[in-house]
Amino acid sequence: MNVEEEVERLKEEIKRLGKIQEDGSCQVTFGVLFNDDRCANIFEALVGTLRAAKKRKLVTYDGELLLQGVHDNVVITLKPPPAAPGAAAASG
Repeated sequence: MNVEEEVERLKEEIKRLGKIQEDGSCQVTFGVLFNDDRCANIFEALVGTLRAAKKRKLVTYDGELLLQGVHDNVVITLKPPPAAPGAAAASG
């Protein structure tokens, strides 16, 4: 699995485990992601995949390196998908 595929899988897992926010983003803590059995089977290097997603500006979280235990309560936010062109005009 290449990095792009892993980042897409990460987005799916954040949606599965997280809570949707009013702005359309989805939030989950690092501890929930790290301790999930399904994620453990998918991601060989969860922290590396998170960093790749952060570099692509798809997720945000405080800090650079997340460590199990120490950073279990760090909130990871999956940014909402970009609005479809014309969606704002249609609702206004």
